[in-house]
Amino acid sequence: MIRQQRRKWLGSLLLLITALIVSSTPFQVLASLPDELRLFQGSLARWQISMPVMGTLTNSNPDILHVNGTEARQVNVDLSKPLSFEPRRTGETQLQLKWGSIPLKAVKVNVLPDIRVIPGGQSIGVKLQTAGVLVVGHHLVDTGKAKLSPGEKAGIHVGDMIVKINDLYINDMDDVKKIVNEAGSKHQSLDMLVVRGKEKVNLTLTPAKDAKDNEYRLGLYIRDSAAGVGTLTFYEPRSGAYGALGHVISDVDTGQPIVVGDGQIVQASVTSIEKGESGNPGEKFARFFNESHILGSITRNTPFGIFGKIKEQPQQHSHQEPIPVALAEEVREGPAKILTVVDGQQVEEFDIEIVNVVKQHFPATKGMIIKITDKRLLEKTGGIVQGMSGSPIIQSGKLVGAVTHVFVNDPTSGYGCFIEWMLQDAGIPLQKSKLKAG
Repeated sequence: MIRQQRRKWLGSLLLLITALIVSSTPFQVLASLPDELRLFQGSLARWQISMPVMGTLTNSNPDILHVNGTEARQVNVDLSKPLSFEPRRTGETQLQLKWGSIPLKAVKVNVLPDIRVIPGGQSIGVKLQTAGVLVVGHHLVDTGKAKLSPGEKAGIHVGDMIVKINDLYINDMDDVKKIVNEAGSKHQSLDMLVVRGKEKVNLTLTPAKDAKDNEYRLGLYIRDSAAGVGTLTFYEPRSGAYGALGHVISDVDTGQPIVVGDGQIVQASVTSIEKGESGNPGEKFARFFNESHILGSITRNTPFGIFGKIKEQPQQHSHQEPIPVALAEEVREGPAKILTVVDGQQVEEFDIEIVNVVKQHFPATKGMIIKITDKRLLEKTGGIVQGMSGSPIIQSGKLVGAVTHVFVNDPTSGYGCFIEWMLQDAGIPLQKSKLKAG
């Protein structure tokens, strides 16, 4: 009986000691350390574990990472003092931390190439040519005998993109008009290839003759281009790759993302600002400046903005030299800056607060919630306004993201996306990844 009570007492004591150890600050720190650590080449990382014990740390590839200033494969470490990690070259290594023979933590370290970009903030004019012609509506053709929409009858939907007619690629409404009139005069039907979402559909359409003007019609409202104003987020001076806007460009009528056939960005100049207020987001009014002078191409339109190549450096720099970029996990709640234009072409710096950071392991547009705190910007704009999307967000000297959306009921606040996802869509991936924006 006494032996059983002693065993029971020892068991309870062991459980209590284990609970105290596990709940202690050092073990909580260990538990909070990531299973995977990403570092830029040339940077320096430190861990503060504060355990009053000696341990060993095994480094599977010391050529990639030095621990506490040494390139040894196994390092004796005093866990009461900070551990330092110095990335030497790109690649992966495995770290295994032990206390005696007891494993404490295993971490995979991925060393990434040092990426630096020039932050933007300049207002840009955006001119997009669609990859085909976009169907934005149906209309009835009065033939004198009946009113009908040949396009609707053929099964063409609003939001469809017509990319081919009779095996000819189409991206201009004038081309469509010529083909339709020629086929109509010969009483021929048209074979059309339509892109509907991710699906390709072959349809046959017979043009109808409008009795009023003797022109042949499809009974469709179509669009082949779009234009607007936004903000340049960054460009990479060596490759010329850039990113802007921070969100997808969608057709105003259909709400569908525009598939880029061709496009250009040009300089823009802010002429006035409609101040935002609750329930009514404000807007930058701008004009294209020196429209014939093309700054760069547009090759992609994704959930994270528009991307292409800069042909020459935009004017009105706020930063002449490239700055580091931040990984998504480096972004912290707290003070930050945005770069944007509120008058003419002058890029200015304004104070904001990053009030919430969303942990993201996959590309998603709403990575952080930001709040404008700069009194001068609030007085001028009321907060975030249309045309400000793409304004770069800088924290601790690093480019961390871009402004994307405003809260309709609170124009002082809105969303931002992580710069990591924009870099990926610009063709500057931080690492080989299976993740895709969508």
